[in-house]
Amino acid sequence: METLTIPTLRQAIESRDGKTLAGFYADDATLRIIDQMNPPSRPQEIKGREAIAAYYDDVCGRTMTHRVDTGIIDGDQLAFTQTCTYPDGKRVFCSSSLELNGGKVVRQISIQAWDP
Repeated sequence: METLTIPTLRQAIESRDGKTLAGFYADDATLRIIDQMNPPSRPQEIKGREAIAAYYDDVCGRTMTHRVDTGIIDGDQLAFTQTCTYPDGKRVFCSSSLELNGGKVVRQISIQAWDP
């Protein structure tokens, strides 16, 4: 099992390794996503490592590139930004903040902005 660091997170994201990404989460973790379809008053909430793994299987299975732009970790807090690009040139920008407990993600909030 990989230890969650900025380099291991970058490697998993940029290589589209959903299995490794899911392994960073606690069994009862929550991933909250805010985007154009899921506004702050009704964010998408994915609960539990199994459901988060299914989410990453979907995202990592898409033909697109992922690039981690910035990342910082301070104790039990981790934040990063990433840019994703689809083959047609459309981009997605994502800013995420994560709360860690025992080295595992217990809560994550991701805010995404999509090209029209």
